[in-house]
Amino acid sequence: MPASGSPACRTEIRSRDFTLHGGSPAVKVALLAGGTGGAKLAAGMQDAVGDRLDVIVNTGDDIELLGVHVSPDPDLVTYWLAGEIDQLRGWGIKDDSFKVFRRMAAFGAPDWFSLSDLDLAACLYRRDFMAEGGRLTDAQAQIGRGLGIGARVLPMSDQPVRTRIMSSGTWRGLQEYLILEGGATEVEGVELDGIAEAEPTEEVLGAIAEAELIVIGPSNPVISIGPILAVPGIREAIRSSAAPVVAVSPYVAGKVVKGPTDLFMKAIGRPTTAAGVASLYEGIIDAMICDADDPDPPPTGIRAFSTPTLMHSTESRRAVARGVLKVGRHLAGS
Repeated sequence: MPASGSPACRTEIRSRDFTLHGGSPAVKVALLAGGTGGAKLAAGMQDAVGDRLDVIVNTGDDIELLGVHVSPDPDLVTYWLAGEIDQLRGWGIKDDSFKVFRRMAAFGAPDWFSLSDLDLAACLYRRDFMAEGGRLTDAQAQIGRGLGIGARVLPMSDQPVRTRIMSSGTWRGLQEYLILEGGATEVEGVELDGIAEAEPTEEVLGAIAEAELIVIGPSNPVISIGPILAVPGIREAIRSSAAPVVAVSPYVAGKVVKGPTDLFMKAIGRPTTAAGVASLYEGIIDAMICDADDPDPPPTGIRAFSTPTLMHSTESRRAVARGVLKVGRHLAGS
């Protein structure tokens, strides 16, 4: 890992002169991602480096419901990479119907967790694949291949890890907190059931070892990136890598675009700023990319770079990916 500097200012990234995949040899990238921010960056990065992208994804959100195994974050990333995501909702598949789910709800099935028909198909396939002894990693690979994506989507572990939230004096699963409580009530505690027994897969460790650039995406640092880094061996693998490690802040103009990141940052006693996020990645990142309009002071102790990070379109997602790649090249060269 390159040595880190400690300037107190951000360096502006000028990435328009960067050539997308096809104009120059693409670097091999390992991207850690959870929810929407990381998934959007994965889509932009895939446009830049093609199948030289491995996305290591949080599975702490997984839930067994409606008779299937649901992997919200791996599927969200997969649908973004496949160009199938419903961008208006931010989850699920565009132009899909909910006929099966509504019929199941009419029969008395839980109606608080919606799955569209094609989304349910992926979960049914995953359930049957794993019931026959298959790994979660291989099930996700088959889903990705079926949807024609070139990048690999790698669950952080094949062992079950479940994120639980204490709120209003009660422990509940993360999906219950996010959906039934709207992710709006105060977070009093976070725990990862099964994390001590979890192991990174050979694919995850291989992706980290082979990467020429490791990126921590702008997903919730506590409940999306946190579980990945908590899997025994993953932090150590990142520290041992010779590749530069770059994090992208989830704060845009000082605010979170979507989700309860602030609630979780406050719950663990960290500032709701890019610097607060960087403190969670201490010892493994060489640099952080902050939004150009972020009013807060940049992180200290690492290199800080500045560029617009709002990913509201295909081109903006590509631009952020280009900026990340340019920072990676700069760090590798220095």
